Amino acid sequence: MGGVPGPYDLSPTELAALLPGEPAFRSRQVWDGLYRRALRPAEMTDLPAALRSQLEEALPSGLEVLECQSADDGDTTKWLFSLADGARVETVLMAYPDRVTVCVSTQVGCAMACGFCATGQGGFGRNLSTGEIVEQVVSAIRAARPRRLSRVVFMGMGEPLANYDRVLGAVRRLHTDIGLSARHLTLSTVGIIPGIRRLAAEPLPVNLAVSLHAANDELRDRLVPINRRYPLDALSDACARYVAATGRRLSIEWAMIDGVNDSGRDAEELAAFTRPLGAHVNLIPLNPTPGYAVRGTAPGQVRRFRQQLRALGVNATIRVTRGVEIDAACGQLAAPAPGAADSPRFEPTPGVRRGAVRTRR
Repeated sequence: MGGVPGPYDLSPTELAALLPGEPAFRSRQVWDGLYRRALRPAEMTDLPAALRSQLEEALPSGLEVLECQSADDGDTTKWLFSLADGARVETVLMAYPDRVTVCVSTQVGCAMACGFCATGQGGFGRNLSTGEIVEQVVSAIRAARPRRLSRVVFMGMGEPLANYDRVLGAVRRLHTDIGLSARHLTLSTVGIIPGIRRLAAEPLPVNLAVSLHAANDELRDRLVPINRRYPLDALSDACARYVAATGRRLSIEWAMIDGVNDSGRDAEELAAFTRPLGAHVNLIPLNPTPGYAVRGTAPGQVRRFRQQLRALGVNATIRVTRGVEIDAACGQLAAPAPGAADSPRFEPTPGVRRGAVRTRR
């Protein structure tokens, strides 16, 4: 089931049809106001007041803010949005000294069923429309002012390449109409090979991040079930073709899970996968989620793992965790249904017994 079309789902022709009797330049003004200036119709003061009122009624927002939370001294903001059909998604805005980044959702829920991810634990609802994705970015642009939103990462709820056409429609709008550089747009995937191949043929050289988490098929089959359909050898080949076609550096995401994928052997397997691709590795200490009772790797071991990778010739960094206390960190987005318990939804589990997930050791 799709969402109800919102203002950012309209084509230029459909927008012009809402302005009968107006000169042609009016629709261009409105389009520029919606995208380049990220304005609501009532804020478009270059339009006559009567037309602004008409557009306010004709172009209601496709997103309603149900909850807004902040963390990290205000540098991290998470919104819980209700869509026009009542479905819910979460979006996270992160301010850093040198950039402002928004993490957007592409689906209501997720069908990939990665057990350590809160979105995957909740199952799949539906795909978001292009307009619902774009409007998350526009909302972030408004909230970031006076700073400029500089980066968009498609790493929120859902698997972007499982909603390929709508996601690429959003990418094109963000680049062409809002004016964001393709080099500042990053799509994340758990390894949907047909989507990676399609993305390699696109004219916009966006960044690609692959959520790997294990570099042998036995373990990855358990952590990332889609690996049973698209195993590592095929994924490596698709990634190599992407790098060759786009010239963009690949990122590998690795959620560090205590006693599961943080050993010296894991580092060797990851290095063997990564080196031929010239990829950069982001190490992400696992964040707590309600359905996965295994803790993240301790900070000291995360640092040792990074050093092992560097000694093996792999460029690796440790991602700074943001927004854990408001359930806004990697893997924690879930968009609770009406009546769910108040946030925070997840509690860290430092004393949990290792071995809740069977490892190969």
